[in-house]
Parts: sequence; structure tokens; C-alpha cells
Amino acid sequence: MADTFSFSTKLIRKTVAVDPQTGAANVPIYLSSTFHQKDFDHYGKYDYSRSGNPTREALEEAIASLEGGVRGFAFASGMAAISSAFLLLSAGDHAVVPKNVYGGTFRILTQVLNRFAISYTFVDTTDLEEVERAVRPNTKVIYVETPSNPTLKVTDIRAVSEIARAHGCLTFVDNTFMTPVFQRPLELGADLVLHSATKFISGHSDVVAGLAVAGSEELADRLYFLQNAMGAILGVQDSWLLLRGLKTLDVRIRKSAQSARMIAEFLKTRREVRTVYYPGLPGHPGSALQARQAESGGAVLSFELKNETCARTFVDHASLPVFAVSLGAVESILSYPPRMSHAELSGEERVKAGIASGLLRLSVGLEDPGDLIRDFQDALDAVREKEKLTVRSGE
Repeated sequence: MADTFSFSTKLIRKTVAVDPQTGAANVPIYLSSTFHQKDFDHYGKYDYSRSGNPTREALEEAIASLEGGVRGFAFASGMAAISSAFLLLSAGDHAVVPKNVYGGTFRILTQVLNRFAISYTFVDTTDLEEVERAVRPNTKVIYVETPSNPTLKVTDIRAVSEIARAHGCLTFVDNTFMTPVFQRPLELGADLVLHSATKFISGHSDVVAGLAVAGSEELADRLYFLQNAMGAILGVQDSWLLLRGLKTLDVRIRKSAQSARMIAEFLKTRREVRTVYYPGLPGHPGSALQARQAESGGAVLSFELKNETCARTFVDHASLPVFAVSLGAVESILSYPPRMSHAELSGEERVKAGIASGLLRLSVGLEDPGDLIRDFQDALDAVREKEKLTVRSGE
């Protein structure tokens, strides 16, 4: 019967474990770095918490089940998870990576892995012919973010996975924006799923964490070796907090996604907004593909104003969202990618990635969407008035 459960039921069943001895409905926080072994010759399942801890294991089992993988891994941050995944490569190996990849991933590739003779090629992963052309005999990984950050480009996970498989390499997918509620890359052929669990899975801006889920035992064994060897594990209390966040993930992200669609539709009507990037809108170039491989356009959108001055004015007059890095929280978060998430990219690289000087990213929280729209209407009115004054002054 368990296989017939809907996702929301499965999510609760995987995050609530009744303790057989006490009846406690929550997984205990096992604050122990070491574990007693019963005798000299026979060691138990746990010996040292870097190698395994019951609380962290409960989280890892939950995310593996929700993503449909064989084994999950909880890391100290999203970048710890991504870095560990790339360290599956060896000197001389090559990776194909999106042009507009997250700034932290860009940094690890261009400033760390390159020192170990691991090369990379940046491509538009939405262009399958370009992806195919970039594959070399030594390519070991095709890395995908979909929808991408911050311009919400949509990549065909199944098609990229088929290209990777045909060339004997792996497909890694950053699923942070969608979460397993809306998109499950392993079901589409990917080999490894990655999350900045700091975002939607936590959902409360109180944990920094990363998750990975492997689709095969062989890959899981290799990733576990790295996690244990480097010690990039998630602490026990943060593991418990992520389990708590998972319990409400389904209702949180669905509510936020509904609001994001409404806000995106509103922004499309405003002349101050040059472009709205949201794959849940019919006019988005990836909307049809998004509808095929995911259940929603998600809770994140970006929109482009005329220039940085307009973006500054908007931020100064928007009173409801927090102006900050990160996303995926109960509060709406407004970000300026050129100086936040993608500050690592040079101006030229940002232009190539489509990150304009007037681009703002919005992660929609749980506020009333009508209140958010009214707030943004006031901010856009301020942008319009600022532009009028600039024209009159001849600046």
C-alpha cells in the first residue's frame, strides 16, 4: 500500500518516526560524537558521528525516499554538497556546466578545481546541440540547474541525461528551486540530485545545509567515502531542524508558488518592468518543457528594470520583502543578483549569462499575495516618478 501514497502523505511518513520505546513522535537529537561498542570484535552500526549519526541518517533517508534515490547525504552547506559531488572527478576530467551557474559553483570550478587539472566548459544547457558539442572524450559530468538562477531558464533533464549516458558520463542536477515536491530529476534520468537545503527544504532562514541524493549504489558508495573522508557533514541539531522543515515543505512551497504566479502576472502588466522571468507564465520560452518535467513554475521569479538606479529605487520603496541573499523562506526575499548570488562573475560573464544591471530576483514567501502586489505597485510607482524627475533634470 505504501507505494500508492500521494507525495504529501509520503513526506509526513518519512519525517515522523515514532520511537518504539518511548512513543515519541519526533526523531531524537542524538548529541553524541561517539558510540559504545558492545565487545572487542563486533562493532555496532554507529561508531563516530562523522561517519554516521542516527539523527542525520533519518534526514538522509527521508530525502532519498522523496527524491526516489538509493541513498541521501546531508552536508554542512549547499556548496559542501556541490563541491563533494565535483570531487568525484579526477585530474584530467572535464565537466559541462551552465553559463549562468550559481556564483558559488562558478567559484569552485574556476578557482579551486582548475588547480587540480579538472577542466570545464560553460554552455547554454537549454541548447541541446551546444551541450552535445561541448562533450569531450574526458567529459565525466554534465551539470544542470533548472530552472536556472537567476534567469529561470529551463533545461530538458531527460534529454541532457540521455546525452550524458550516450557518452558514458553522469548528470548532476541542482534541484534547489523546485524541491522534490515539484520536480524529481532521478525519475527523468539524472544520476545525482543536489540541494541547497538552506532554502526551501529548511524554509525558515535558520539553517545552512546541503543535501545530495544518489541514484545508484555505486555512486552512493563513492559519495559517502568523500563525505566521511572530508567530514563535510551536517550537524545533528541542524539535521533535526531540516527534518522539521521537510514536514511542512509541501504546503509551504505550493502556497508560495501560487503567489509567485500571481505576482509574475502583475509584473508583466507594468511598463517599468522590461522582462519577467518565470517559467510558470505561458510566454516564458521554457514554459511547455517546465510543465512536462515539473508540477509548477516554482516560487522564485526574476524581473528586469531599466538599470541599476531603477533597481535601487525599487528596493528602497519595497517594504515587505527582506532585501538579502538566499531564498526559499517563509518571508519573501528580494535579491540583487549582480552583487549577491552572482557577484563572483565578471561584468562580461554576467552579460553572457543574461544578468542585466537592473535584474532583481524575488523568492516569494507566505505573505498574502495581494499585500505583496500592492507593495510592489508602490515601489514601481516610485521607479516611474524617479525616471520622470531624471528626465526633467536632464540627467
